[in-house]
Amino acid sequence: MGKKTNTILFILGGTVFNILITLASFLFFLFVYHKFIQPLFPDNNPSWAMPLVFTLSIFISFLVYRMMIKIIVKKVNMDKYFDPIFRFRKS
Repeated sequence: MGKKTNTILFILGGTVFNILITLASFLFFLFVYHKFIQPLFPDNNPSWAMPLVFTLSIFISFLVYRMMIKIIVKKVNMDKYFDPIFRFRKS
């Protein structure tokens, strides 16, 4: 495979990984909310729960994705296997 193919597959794989981590953390925080926090408020349905769970899941997925990219960059020579996405024009 060429560098461009590696770059496209790396971006697609990173996107799928990020979506899966977001989904997993969303389901985890939703479970935690329904199991532990909702019984504390039995009479009402707080409207702050879903936005909070969604925001936390996006934040956690961002942190996990960032940590994984740092590990990959340390272990793999990016210039050898991947083509740059943006090229700078020479004047």
